Amino acid sequence: MTDSPIPNSILPKAFPGITQIEAQELISSSGVKTYPENTILCLENAFEYTFYIILDGEVQVTKTINNVEDRLLKKLGPGDFFGEMALIHNAPRAATVKTLCSTTVLEIQKIAFDHVLQSSTSVSIALTREISRRLRENDELAIEDLRLRAAELARAYEQLSELEYARREFLTTIAHELRTPLTVANGFLQAIQTGKLEGEAFHGAMDTVSRNIHQIVSLVNDILFLQEMDLILPKFQAVNLSEVLKSATRELEPLAYQNGVTLKLDLANDIPRITGDSKSLERAFKALIENAIKFSPDGGDVEIRACADQQSIQVDIQDHGIGISMDILPRIFDRFFHIEQVDNYLFRGIGLGLSIARQVIEQHTGRISVTSQPHQGSVFTVTLSRD
Repeated sequence: MTDSPIPNSILPKAFPGITQIEAQELISSSGVKTYPENTILCLENAFEYTFYIILDGEVQVTKTINNVEDRLLKKLGPGDFFGEMALIHNAPRAATVKTLCSTTVLEIQKIAFDHVLQSSTSVSIALTREISRRLRENDELAIEDLRLRAAELARAYEQLSELEYARREFLTTIAHELRTPLTVANGFLQAIQTGKLEGEAFHGAMDTVSRNIHQIVSLVNDILFLQEMDLILPKFQAVNLSEVLKSATRELEPLAYQNGVTLKLDLANDIPRITGDSKSLERAFKALIENAIKFSPDGGDVEIRACADQQSIQVDIQDHGIGISMDILPRIFDRFFHIEQVDNYLFRGIGLGLSIARQVIEQHTGRISVTSQPHQGSVFTVTLSRD
């Protein structure tokens, strides 16, 4: 800190109408100091007893909002003053003031400040105007904060409502998806226990029981897999993505055949290995292919294509089914969101497959997107970075 002269124009700018005698008294009660950049002159919530008039330089005034955000209130320059509120009200500082560059200030301590207020009409009037202005600013700031908090609360309430609705829908759907195969399996098991089923009837009943139990196990595994993904990160290693896609396609060929769908696999020869988890990647691509089969109720081709360039690997899963309408397209990756009916087609499921696919791809720092037209089909595109 160094002593500096007081410019003649500063005090009249700060206190319009101040007389030469009042200015001289103010100066005689003060000290002139220069502070380097990033010096805190006033600290919010601290009890301090100095009033400042800026002679040269610039400071910023910030206030902590909700114990989180440091909000910039304003910047002050030559002729501006600060620190009077804490002195008048014997209260802690309402904001933090920090120098933005080398700044010279006129400093008045509390005792001298009180004396100046009592003896100088122009200083008192200027302070009264400034205090009124700052009170209005504080009121406006408080109102704006209330508006922001109200908007945040409204958004939070809306999100909670959506989550609660999704939870109820999820429980209802889970109950239905579990109850139906359990009821069917239980009915056939009771029939088998009577010993009256023989030959083809017996084998048909066993196939039905097996198919429904498999459906239950698959559903439970999907739920558990999502839970594990939220809690445990898989260990990544070198993965042959071509083999992952071949394996996923082979496993779904029986389902595709049942639905009159032909799976067509087109893999480029130069697809490199990537770092990842082969099991979760296979589950993700199975979910995408199964989704393409499901929404091709009239059969047709589902094409799985993969190619690579210098930066990334791209996998496309294309179907020519019912497509997706624009109003629900942004929601299809949401957990538990599912389509129950399109035109005359009914679809089962609880909306976990695409959610699983997205979460797995994002864990591998990849991207998943979709383009679709109603009644023309959809293309799901997965982009993964090369190692």
